[in-house]
Amino acid sequence: MFATSSMVKMAMLAAIGMILMLLDFPLPIFPSFLQVDLSDVPAVIGAFSMGPAAGVMIEFLKNLLKLIVGSNTGGVGELANFLVGAGYVLILALIYQKWPSRAGVLWGSVLATVGGAVLAGVLNFFIFVPAYAAVMGLPVEAFVEAASKVNAAVVDLRTMVVFAIVPFNLVKGVIIAAASLVLHRLLRPLWKRF
Repeated sequence: MFATSSMVKMAMLAAIGMILMLLDFPLPIFPSFLQVDLSDVPAVIGAFSMGPAAGVMIEFLKNLLKLIVGSNTGGVGELANFLVGAGYVLILALIYQKWPSRAGVLWGSVLATVGGAVLAGVLNFFIFVPAYAAVMGLPVEAFVEAASKVNAAVVDLRTMVVFAIVPFNLVKGVIIAAASLVLHRLLRPLWKRF
């Protein structure tokens, strides 16, 4: 399916992505359990350079490596990172593949950011927050309470998703898109050589 050189590039990008997962940081306008990391950037670069399947594979390998190194979320965080990241990368890469232009990148970034945020909201409501609460041995209300300290509009899981998780993923999507575009542009000549 992939040439050997592509597999080497995907492995390298996945390793960089896994390292970037470890360098996460909070944004003061969101609850502290929502951390931004730039680990999707290597997957976006890989998707731009090698196609949508490569981007999704980089997301998978990155999270598999993180599980091997050690998870503090019982695998829930890695599953969430994979599914939301893969959704984001897939939307962006498919649009870029269809329209490989500046407009394709722009519209792909916008739709990937919105699509990723909606996907994150739905998955967090139905799966990730309840699963993470179970793994941590805490009630879901503990996360709602933490989020309500930052945003008074948060009163239950639904409002936490609407006023914390979805906006967080919109902001993260913009950060990932901006970082990916800058790095892809800078690395494109080097990438073509190798």
